[in-house]
Amino acid sequence: MFELLPGVGLRLPGCAGTLRFGMDERTAQWAVATVADVRDGWVCGARWAFSAQYRGLTLDAYGDTTDSHGRRQDTPGLAGIGLTRDPFTLTGPSACAVVLSGIDLFGYPTAEVSDALSEGLPLPPTLRLSGDGSYLTAVSVHAEPVPVES
Repeated sequence: MFELLPGVGLRLPGCAGTLRFGMDERTAQWAVATVADVRDGWVCGARWAFSAQYRGLTLDAYGDTTDSHGRRQDTPGLAGIGLTRDPFTLTGPSACAVVLSGIDLFGYPTAEVSDALSEGLPLPPTLRLSGDGSYLTAVSVHAEPVPVES
């Protein structure tokens, strides 16, 4: 089970630990490598990125991002984490739970997940949910950018 922790990061399955916003690339890759095979990736505006496959899900992580002009670092360390379902598994619940506030986001139809989330606390602005079918297809959580010093 993955557990989304807005403002903190992502708790990994088993005893693999937690991907925490701000952690360095090596530490983040090491944690993920305890449960899945890590592959290098690429994200525009990030100095590093990687992905891993786990039970029908793709985990993407990236960090050390720069502002929209590429001039200054706006989020040091781990800046974003995403989980996407394999396209061949979208007709039913995911084989691996992805939980937010006790709700399995990939385990129930989108309408049921939306209803459950609307009854709880407001969703943080750093969380994104997406899906165009009966089940959610992706979820991502991002670190807050470091404020610009005047």
